[in-house]
Amino acid sequence: MRRAVYPGSFNPPTVAHLHIARAALEACGLDRVDLALSRRALGKEDVDRPRFDERVAVLGQVVAERTWLGLVVTDAQLLVDIATGYDAVVMGADKWAQVNDPVFYGGCSAARDDAVARLPRPIVVPRPPYPTPSEYALHVDPALAVVSSSAVRNGTTGWMLPEAADFDAESGAWTDPDRYTRWRAGR
Repeated sequence: MRRAVYPGSFNPPTVAHLHIARAALEACGLDRVDLALSRRALGKEDVDRPRFDERVAVLGQVVAERTWLGLVVTDAQLLVDIATGYDAVVMGADKWAQVNDPVFYGGCSAARDDAVARLPRPIVVPRPPYPTPSEYALHVDPALAVVSSSAVRNGTTGWMLPEAADFDAESGAWTDPDRYTRWRAGR
């Protein structure tokens, strides 16, 4: 069985996340794509809304009806550690730029080179303005490049997956911090 891992914070999961996972599956002859959620995502350690267990529950609903899609929760933060044991790793060109930035390896280029060499096959989704290496590029609808969880949290709610939209309608998790606080207090 050929598997890829697609790490992210998925806060919230968007239509682009799902489309990219499906495109990787089909383009690369994979049997499964696992969404990987780090308990403390690198560079996003201070995320507190919604709570981690709630994001896991929403992603659990996302993968429940899609047999080709899985969910893993990890303590690992670096892509090379998250991707250990997989045949491929899916990421945006912005994440590819981070993977190649020595600052994430204590400023050590040798450590960066070692980590990049240990990665399984990279599958890189274009994300302007970041360069996408042609040998790793996953071709998807260019309109997906603007879809982001940040944009959803800032009001573009139509990009949320239905499972996330349902949770948000109940709790205000991504669109209404005050309502979410009240919702959490009432539980």
